[in-house]
Amino acid sequence: MDAQWSFLTNHARVLVCIARDDSLRLRDIADMLGVTERTVFGIVTDLTEAGYVVKEKAGRRNRYRIQHHLPLRKPIGREPTIGELLGLLIDSTATNAAGKAAETGRAGAHHTADTLPGPPGTSPQ
Repeated sequence: MDAQWSFLTNHARVLVCIARDDSLRLRDIADMLGVTERTVFGIVTDLTEAGYVVKEKAGRRNRYRIQHHLPLRKPIGREPTIGELLGLLIDSTATNAAGKAAETGRAGAHHTADTLPGPPGTSPQ
């Protein structure tokens, strides 16, 4: 079995990173996913142009807001919304804790590639 493929595209994996922590830098996301910062920039640009992500300035940094209500692209039946898909892929308790930490001004926990859905045969630690 080829260990180079994954059920999730890099676009989906970037969305998972943003859903977990909307204040991550592109560099942080690139490090987590094992891709270049330029690749992540292109993916975020794609997601922004498609309307799935809204980029907002927060001081000198960007924050990214996912449009959870939007349907997936190229439906083949009753497709879930982005929010429903992300709900299946991420631990909502971790996301809620990060959101609460951001609301109270505390820095959210950074996630590593070990906690992201990866290729077959890999498992989170």
